[in-house]
This record gives sequence, C-alpha cells and structure tokens, in this order.
Amino acid sequence: MIALSRAFCRRPPPLPSQIAAPVLQFDFEKSPGSWISLTYQTIRRALDSELKHQDITFRQWEVLAWLAMCGDLSPGMLADRLNVEAPTLTGIINRMERDGWLEKTSREDDLRCKKLHPTEKAEAIWLSSLECCLRVRSRATAGFSEEELALLKSFCERIRTNLGDGGCRPCEEK
Repeated sequence: MIALSRAFCRRPPPLPSQIAAPVLQFDFEKSPGSWISLTYQTIRRALDSELKHQDITFRQWEVLAWLAMCGDLSPGMLADRLNVEAPTLTGIINRMERDGWLEKTSREDDLRCKKLHPTEKAEAIWLSSLECCLRVRSRATAGFSEEELALLKSFCERIRTNLGDGGCRPCEEK
C-alpha cells in the first residue's frame, strides 16, 4: 500500500517544452576544431601511456621533439611552440636539466639569451621514445591508405593556411 501511494505522489516527468535548454550550447558535431582536438587528446593519451614505460612524460617528449625539429631553442621560443606559459615550462626544463637531458648555453651574440641543447643522455631517451611514437602512429593510422593519409595531411595544412598559419614554420622566431 505504501509503495502504491508513493507512485501516486510522484510528479510526472516534465514535458519537453518545460525543460530548460542547457546553458552551454555549441554544434560540436560540425566543428573541425572539436574533431581535431578530440583526436589530438586521444593520440596524446595513447602516446603518454606508451612513454610511461620509457620513464619520460609526454611534456618531456614534446620538449625533445621540438628540439629535434628545430635545433637549439630558447626557453621562451619553446614555451611558445608548446603553447604553455613560460613558468609552466620552467619546471619541466629544470627537471630535464637536473636529470642530465638538457644543457643551457648562451648565444654568442647575446650572452643573456639562453638556448636549450639536448645531451647524449637525451639522445638515448629520444631513440627509445621514437619506438613508442611509431607504435602509436601505426595504431592511429591502421586501415588508412597512403592516399587517405596524404589527404588528411593536406586538409590539416589547408586549415592552418585558412587560419593564417599556412607556412607552419615551427622553427622560425616570431
């Protein structure tokens, strides 16, 4: 009897017209930015999982990747490429320097300006981390033809061009 009276006391579910619209709305299904961001996050998580076995974090790997692409960079240039604030990067650089992965050197034309240079120890870590990258790349691109991958690359380049970063010259100073 009690269960029956509780059933009668419940309010009926609201009608669709009575439900307030969510405050935060966006058409994510049609957003290339969302697609790319979600894909990047998935790749990053997969790579981070692989890199843990090599005793290197994803951020440390990113530092080495930019140095591999561009050669020696100043901490400020590196922070810009990683899209992080300089203080955030300082802790990462300090740990990598403490662990013997990086050296700071002064530029010849301006002794106040420091450049980061990977050490031989970093080279060994980099080589082992590349195996992780290749495994993740293989998983991520499984089932894609070479033509599809070339098309994907061209689409990404076109988006960067449309947004004003078409040259995507990551190693040049601004």
